[in-house]
Amino acid sequence: MQDQVDTSPRWEREVVEKALLSNVEEHRRTRRWGIFFKLIILGYILFMTVYWFQGKPKQVLKEHVALIDLMGTIGQGQEVDADQVATSLRNAFKEEKVKALILRINSPGGTPVQSAYIYDEIKRLRTKYPEKKVYAVVVDICASGAYYVAAASDEIYANASSIVGSIGVLLPGFGFVDAMQKVGVEQRSLSAGKNKMFLDPFSPRNPEQVQFAQTLLNNVHQHFIQAVKEGRGDRLKATDETFTGLFWSGDQALKMGLIDGLGSAGFVAREVIGIEDIIDYTATHSLLDRLASRMGSSMTKQLSSELGLNTQTLR
Repeated sequence: MQDQVDTSPRWEREVVEKALLSNVEEHRRTRRWGIFFKLIILGYILFMTVYWFQGKPKQVLKEHVALIDLMGTIGQGQEVDADQVATSLRNAFKEEKVKALILRINSPGGTPVQSAYIYDEIKRLRTKYPEKKVYAVVVDICASGAYYVAAASDEIYANASSIVGSIGVLLPGFGFVDAMQKVGVEQRSLSAGKNKMFLDPFSPRNPEQVQFAQTLLNNVHQHFIQAVKEGRGDRLKATDETFTGLFWSGDQALKMGLIDGLGSAGFVAREVIGIEDIIDYTATHSLLDRLASRMGSSMTKQLSSELGLNTQTLR
């Protein structure tokens, strides 16, 4: 009789525990299937969205001008990235319906290397597709590395008030030696190699290092000058100030041979090229790329790759 009293509550408790565990497991299975179906639906929506916007047949295109925007600082991972610009250029040049290209530039410049990459790619594609001309059109500013890029085009146009030029190379630097002495701070950095702390802002200027850096800048500057001379040819009316880093308004640049005319992108398309239809070929990250970047999802990146929807290609 005592065994029955002790066993009954235990039996009831075990039944309740099993029922609860079964309910929890069922809830987990339901949640997993829910997540699975949500991912399938999301993938379908992404696929149909990309197909709708990127999968339109090219047969509907007619002759047009390809527009490529270069807006912002030139540099890897910056607003104007050489890889993305190269992708835009290749897509435009290989499209049979594209009769000419317009590079719409609004940039203060950037790194010499990225600028040179774009310059070289324009030159290469112009040689491969000689029937297609490239026109650079300046908006507000086309300075330094941006003008490096523009020099690779067949012709350059700008507004009379645009800023053009700044053909030079810059290596920024600061010195904090006096300020450190005033606040009682001393330099305690260690290095191996006498020039490892090259132009250290917390140490006195080293004349030998300054001279070395200046020689390096002069060498890069010559690359810039040579590219401009090669691109502009006999149209360039160089003076003692042309390659000093100065910049000019569009109407002044026209007189100096830095540009070929005054006008906007629309003007160049209508009046110079003779085609009013303009299509934007500026490469941007695809919808899947942007989602992958925000979500950190390897699945969307792989899906984008499998579908062949990646926008960038290597130089």
